[in-house]
Amino acid sequence: MEILFWPIVSLLSIGIMGSFLKLDGDALAFILTGAITAGVVQVAQLDVSYSLLYDIWSKSIKHTFMAPVSQFDYIIGSWIIGVLRGAIVFAMLGVFAMWAFHFRLAGAVPTLIFACGIFLSALVIGMLVCLLIMLYGQRVEVTAWSLSTLLMLVSGIYYPVSFLPKPFALLAAAIPLTHFLEYYRSFYGYTPVFSNSLLTGFTLSAAYVFLLFWLLGFAFEKARKSGMILRLSE
Repeated sequence: MEILFWPIVSLLSIGIMGSFLKLDGDALAFILTGAITAGVVQVAQLDVSYSLLYDIWSKSIKHTFMAPVSQFDYIIGSWIIGVLRGAIVFAMLGVFAMWAFHFRLAGAVPTLIFACGIFLSALVIGMLVCLLIMLYGQRVEVTAWSLSTLLMLVSGIYYPVSFLPKPFALLAAAIPLTHFLEYYRSFYGYTPVFSNSLLTGFTLSAAYVFLLFWLLGFAFEKARKSGMILRLSE
């Protein structure tokens, strides 16, 4: 119930709005794709973000780093759980959209590639949240819920990024989720704003993951020397 309630409510509200506006099949598919993406990204990235937040809330973060684990262990371990939960949400939302709004998936292979892109985007967002928490402490924990929403707003979750003001459209080009959305929506007749969507999306994701792992190591050393980890623990 925890992982399905809000995504289904969001999908239902967007789908009913599209039906009220009498959108045709491809236009309705455009916004339903965004609603499904939003639900899956939020669920998957929260598991990564919570990898640190749960320890902070329980005042036990120092015990995590006393164990023989690295940033890779707690990030990837949490992400795997997020992928499993996100896959359940993706399947349920897809089936619900087909039943309630006659939504059609673009095919098995494009859908699998799209899902992989969503999960990589969730990993990047969750790692960015962990980095901010490691640098600035509990006062930035709100980013666990707000950052993904802000990034999806810029990446054209319910509209093409060409509708955004030019500075935001340029920012959208640097967000992997933008390119994965454009790739999948091309199967519904929409021409991507940016070229080489898949290559760009996966390249950006890989670059951000490697960069964020390095930055997390740097942030851990800084937090250890400044006493941040002890202040976040009992």
